[in-house]
Amino acid sequence: MPTERSISSSWPAVLDYGFRPFFLLAGTHAVLAIPIWLFLLQGFGSFTSPLPPLAWHAHEMLFGFILAAVAGFLLTAVPSWTARRGYAGAPLLGLTLLWIAGRLVTTFPLGLTALMVALIDLAFIPILVLTILPALIRSGNQRNLVFIVMLVALFSANLHFHLAGATKIDPLLLGINVILLMVAMVGGRTLPAFTSSGLKQRGIDIRIRRYPPLDIATLMAILAVMIVDVLFPGTIFAAVAATVAAALLILRLARWQGHRTLRDPIIWVLHVAYAWLPVGLALKAAWLFGAPIPDTSWLHALTAGAFSTMILAVMSRAALGHTGRGLVAPGLIVVAYYMIGVAALMRVFGPMLFAEAWRFWMIASGSLWSLAFFLFVVVYAPILCSPRVDGRAG
Repeated sequence: MPTERSISSSWPAVLDYGFRPFFLLAGTHAVLAIPIWLFLLQGFGSFTSPLPPLAWHAHEMLFGFILAAVAGFLLTAVPSWTARRGYAGAPLLGLTLLWIAGRLVTTFPLGLTALMVALIDLAFIPILVLTILPALIRSGNQRNLVFIVMLVALFSANLHFHLAGATKIDPLLLGINVILLMVAMVGGRTLPAFTSSGLKQRGIDIRIRRYPPLDIATLMAILAVMIVDVLFPGTIFAAVAATVAAALLILRLARWQGHRTLRDPIIWVLHVAYAWLPVGLALKAAWLFGAPIPDTSWLHALTAGAFSTMILAVMSRAALGHTGRGLVAPGLIVVAYYMIGVAALMRVFGPMLFAEAWRFWMIASGSLWSLAFFLFVVVYAPILCSPRVDGRAG
């Protein structure tokens, strides 16, 4: 007897839902991009990309790896928010190929002009917006239109990067702050609910109540960080904004009972990811106030710590739930959770403790970070490329 999935789709299972190709691409990109960067950093090869090596590394982490995960999340969340059919088939294939095209033109010398490289790389976000915006408008889902604003801000950061010659990483700071706000917002929506439901399954019936004044104050503080970084970057105002935001994030996280989730890796990893947000902002404030720490410590606390851990956590959880599987992290993925945590600690704090060994810290942390996503790809590629286990569409 044919299943719902076999009737509704003639496309490969990997194109059955938005999270499938983009989570797989995010994981694969993470596996490849950092080893390439480390290889070049050691002087083992020349880089013929249209972008200088450091600019390529920063740009691809944001608009390659992170943006793929964001796209997978939004293409999966919007159908849930708007009660519409999930994005699949030809439209999803088109978006996937457009993302891949952006990675190709920014990485390989294809003989294109800088304008053509920019146009191809910039095209993905507008098409993603045009894909998800109609459903949000038709459903009257005004609350989640904020994600459209965030995508526009990400596009602006990428546009500024290309207009500046695609050689400087300063224009990417806006994009980093957009992802910071997105992680804080999505985490605030999901962590209390996931924690409550996970504890309830273990017989701990506790309801984690939201406290709207604190939630709003936290997000406004992060928005202030974004605005100050645009208007007064690197100033005392930026240091104060980061300090306030870090303090509010700590207060918010403390309400969510993370210490009770130690038996459930698929939940505690979300708390760990969120905890990196105040760490990153506190380090940023300390550096701006003149503390003798590396100028990139706060940046890697956010990117290698908060963003990457949250991406791994969300992808590993959502891929199970949306393919009809139980929400229990496979053993290798629990190992990956620990690996990415250790990698972030090494990258952020290693150079502070032993600055002369900075090269070792970069190689060790980068290798461990990529290996964590290699485990994700090994475990989840069969899941993402196979139909749901319950036979349903999606």
